[in-house]
Formats: sequence, structure tokens, C-alpha cells
Amino acid sequence: MANYIIVGCDLSDRTMMLQVAHNQETPQKRTFSNDAEGQAAMVRLLKVRAEAVGGARMVFAYEAGPHGFGLADYLQAAQIECHVLAPTHLPHTAKSRKQKTDEKDARRIFEALRGHLLAGNKLPGVWVPDAATRDDREPVRARLDAGQKATRTRNQIRMLLKRHSVTPPPEVGKRWTLKHLAWLRGLAGGASALKEGARTVLASLLRQWAALEEEAATLDKAIERLADEPRYRAQAAALDAMVGVGVLGAMVFLTEMGDLKRFPNRRDVGAYFGLVPRSNETGERTDCKGSITRQGPARLRQVLSQIAWTRVRLDPSEKEVYARLLKKNPKRRKIPLVACMRRTGIAMWHVALAAQASAPSTPPTPPPPGGRRHFALPARARKHRRPSEPEERRIAV
Repeated sequence: MANYIIVGCDLSDRTMMLQVAHNQETPQKRTFSNDAEGQAAMVRLLKVRAEAVGGARMVFAYEAGPHGFGLADYLQAAQIECHVLAPTHLPHTAKSRKQKTDEKDARRIFEALRGHLLAGNKLPGVWVPDAATRDDREPVRARLDAGQKATRTRNQIRMLLKRHSVTPPPEVGKRWTLKHLAWLRGLAGGASALKEGARTVLASLLRQWAALEEEAATLDKAIERLADEPRYRAQAAALDAMVGVGVLGAMVFLTEMGDLKRFPNRRDVGAYFGLVPRSNETGERTDCKGSITRQGPARLRQVLSQIAWTRVRLDPSEKEVYARLLKKNPKRRKIPLVACMRRTGIAMWHVALAAQASAPSTPPTPPPPGGRRHFALPARARKHRRPSEPEERRIAV
């Protein structure tokens, strides 16, 4: 018979609420502080309990959340098996949602883990990325955040001018060009109909936007260096060769996806994107699909949306698919876009897998001094480009 010390944990900023039991025993509640001292005391307790019942296998589980995977790393280093569970996949009832406590949450996690160990029930665990992948995600996510903040700041500037009925003269041309920025700085400097309060705010927003643009450029350089690392070089180059992807789009895809081989087929890839339809089927209702699930990383869907729009505009085959789907229902333009997003994401998965399998072991060619590294395009990707399209594309996020 299997011999387990089973631990369900509800993790919060200050405490760790545990439900601990040996096999089918009634679980006991224990509480530890969520710091180095508390974690060490918890490990000592579990090892004492395991030795007392003949060296039982220690299995620990907690929900994924803002605390990341540091506790999982610590427990694995202490020779304790740890599972990180998806909160949205754990069973809930209407009553449990109205009577939520740390103790009950820990008991729910404990019961899910015990059902998995003793009865073979499916455990709703999440994939735990390695420490390198987690660290690689930080600059990529920071770059996306900087782009979103810059966009928000531009919208604030636009709304400020709209509130004061200020419009650019015809000679300024398009927004956010050098002429437009010079005109905005002139408004903030006092040569305008704006009053002092509006000029002060406009100057502040322009400084914020300039700082965010500078940060984005700095992070772009860091992401380019990351893309040139051996673990990403071949895949990033292959993805950058695809129409509309670029270095940033490639690195968002690779860091958010993690281990590409953990997806057995394209259906699982589409489900991870959250780009598959919901279903509500029962009895004779066997074909009731709804909107997409929107599960998985939202930032990946955001980037796939921008890549898909670019591919629809520049790639003839994608443009044909989009037009064919749009023709079925011209009033619902998002449906063909979602289909193109899913097609693009699955195509990127196939391309990255193939590049990973055929990655050469030769050292990389250093980038030219003072310039960006340009990835060489294969002939198949090059023939789909317009002659006027620049050799290197960047997505604006």
C-alpha cells in the first residue's frame, strides 16, 4: 500500500495554513508564518511526521498565485514533492464561494491532492517553469507593460486636448510624428490658448511619454540580447522570419509558452491560448458553442492579435483566409480575426518546434558593432514579403 504524508496549503502573504494527514487519516490543521523561518519549521515537521510512519513519501500542494513558484523550489530542494494547482480548475460550489476561509481552502486543496494520490483522480496542476524561463519573462513582460503605459499616456494627451477643444493645424499632419510632437511641446510651452493648468498637465504627460519611450528602447536592447542566447537563438530567428512577428513577438511567444514539447498537439496549443470556443452541451444539445474561453496568458493573445492583423495585411494567404471567413458574416469582424490568431499561434508553435529540433551547435555570429542583429530570412518566408517591406519588422505594443 502507498505510504503518503499529504499536505494541502492555503498560501497568503503572512501565513501558510496547512491540512496534514497520513493516507486516509483525518487531516490536522497547522499554521506557519510565510517566511524563511516558518518554511524551515514546516519542513522539519513534515520530515518528522514522515519518519514516524516509516519514511512516508511527502507530497505538498498549493494554489498558483501572486507568490509565484518560490515555495515549490524550496520544497523540491528539501526533497518534498510539490504540486502547484490551478485555482480555476479546482472544484467549487455555490456554498463554498459564500463560506470561504483559509482553513476551508486548505482542506479543498488537500482533498484534491489525496484523491489524486489514493484514488487516481486527475490533479489540476499547472506547469512550473524553470528558474531561467521565469527570469526571461521579466524583461519581456516589462516591455509590454511599458508599451501599454505609453499608449495610455498618449490617450490622456489626446483627451486633454479634446476637453479644451484644441485640434492640430493641417500642416502638422499625422499624430506622433516629429512635427506633431513639436506642436505639442509648443502648446505646453505657453504659445497656445491652453491655460496654465492644462499646460502644466500636458508638459507632465509629455515627459512621462518620453520616459516610457526611452525605457521601451532600453528593454528592446535587453530582449535582443536575450533572443541571441543559445536557448532561444534558433527559435527566435525562425519566428522573426515569419511575416508580422518580429523579435519582440517571437520572445513573447517563446517565454510565455515555455517548453514547447509539453503540448502534444495543436488543439492543446489553441486551448492554452484561450482561443477555442466554450461549450455548453447536454442531452440532445450536442453543438452549443459560445465565445472563446480566454484562458491562458492574456498578454500572449494581445501579441497574437497584433501579429494576426499584420499578417492579414501583408500575407496573401492570410488575407484570403480572413476575407473568406468575413464573407460568411460581415458584421462580426472579430470571428475571422480570432481564427487567424489561432492559425498564427499554431503556425508559430510548429515553426519554433522545427527550429528547436534542427538548431545547430555552432557558435553564433556576433552582431555588427553599433547596430541591431538582423536574422536571415529563409527563401520560403522571403517570397511572401512585399518588396517595399523593411527587412526587419517590429510590433508596436
